[in-house]
Amino acid sequence: MDIATLGIKYEKITYTSDYFPNLMEMAEKLIKKGKTCVDDTPKEQMRYEREKKIESKCRNQSVDENLKLWNEMVLGTEKGVQCCLRGKLDITDNNGSMRDPTYYRCNPIPHHRVGSKYKIYPTYDFACPFVDSIEGITHALRSSEYHDRNPHYSRIQEEIGVRKVHLYEFSRLNMVYTVLSKRKLLWFVEKNKVNGWDDACFPTVQGIVRRGLQIQALIHFILDQVILEENRVLLTLLDGPHKPFVRVIPKHKKYVAAGDKSIAFTKKIWIEQADAKAISPNEEITLMDWGNAIVREIKKDKNRNVTDLIGVLHPEGSFKTTKLKLTWLPHTNELVPLTLVEFGYLITKKKMKKEKDFIPVLNRDTKKEIGGVGDSNMRRLKCGDILQLERKGYFRCDVPFITPSKPIVLFAVPDSRQTATTK
Repeated sequence: MDIATLGIKYEKITYTSDYFPNLMEMAEKLIKKGKTCVDDTPKEQMRYEREKKIESKCRNQSVDENLKLWNEMVLGTEKGVQCCLRGKLDITDNNGSMRDPTYYRCNPIPHHRVGSKYKIYPTYDFACPFVDSIEGITHALRSSEYHDRNPHYSRIQEEIGVRKVHLYEFSRLNMVYTVLSKRKLLWFVEKNKVNGWDDACFPTVQGIVRRGLQIQALIHFILDQVILEENRVLLTLLDGPHKPFVRVIPKHKKYVAAGDKSIAFTKKIWIEQADAKAISPNEEITLMDWGNAIVREIKKDKNRNVTDLIGVLHPEGSFKTTKLKLTWLPHTNELVPLTLVEFGYLITKKKMKKEKDFIPVLNRDTKKEIGGVGDSNMRRLKCGDILQLERKGYFRCDVPFITPSKPIVLFAVPDSRQTATTK
């Protein structure tokens, strides 16, 4: 129902369990090629060894021994349930997901679709790249929580010899004053706290549609980056690209229908002063849509404002370990000037009762304009377009791009956080 509401048409519904025979066959081929091993190391010890980059005692056992143990897993024997099939990648890799990950586990409990036919089941990380490829997926959308596992995804496709799939990351959607976990939402349904999954209070597709959201607004909004012009700071990446290059990514990482946008990557980039002040020397940060970097040097003026930053890229770093996830813009002449306009209420009192004179409660500051700069994609904005600016909120384009000397004017879309401005 949600798929139909979103206007998405599909040919058929498939399940990973449809491919269990193919996945088992592929796993056996990897065993025979010496690319995997069957490991009976206890769970806690295996976790410890992976954390310490210690090679398992089972890693170099013979193919025959691996096939023998694999058969124990297939049969679901007492020995089999103690084993798992692990890929032999690189136990010393800084990326933990590449340290000889698990491909198959033994579990005699019946499966909800195929019953007791199988005693072994593939892990998500092994099954997903295989199924995506053979089903003809060209571009897989994965939330950023899988960032560190993306190299593993590509490595699996390389190991088993299937067509590569392009990966696009998107940030997980968060909402205030609600929960997004299906398990937690189920509690509200089962306890009759709401009137079903389409209750207007629910953050589900049907719920928010009943609340008044237009599907086209959900699908076609544009995601762009912007930096406030006042006191913006230049970050020089010593090992950044000597020659700028451009990468094309989706405007919205979950809805491909929104189209693509181009991002320029340069040796020098702009970030906001507030973000620059929050950085400590030698701190690792995440540059959104690029990766991690380490800030080696911070220069400040006599007023303690940051004037320059110097750092290096750290592509092997994980966004999970960083405190700061920063928007940035390339240091190019393609940036466009912006005026961000926020509107306040006409009066500062929530509700007028019997008072006849509203002048004492007039809001003296109903309009606030902030200068900024945006990426070159914003040149294509049309009057009336709704867009989301990273870490800034939603805006409506009131005046589109005309010339580089005239700023694009964006009106802030009000939300539930809006409060009356004091006079």
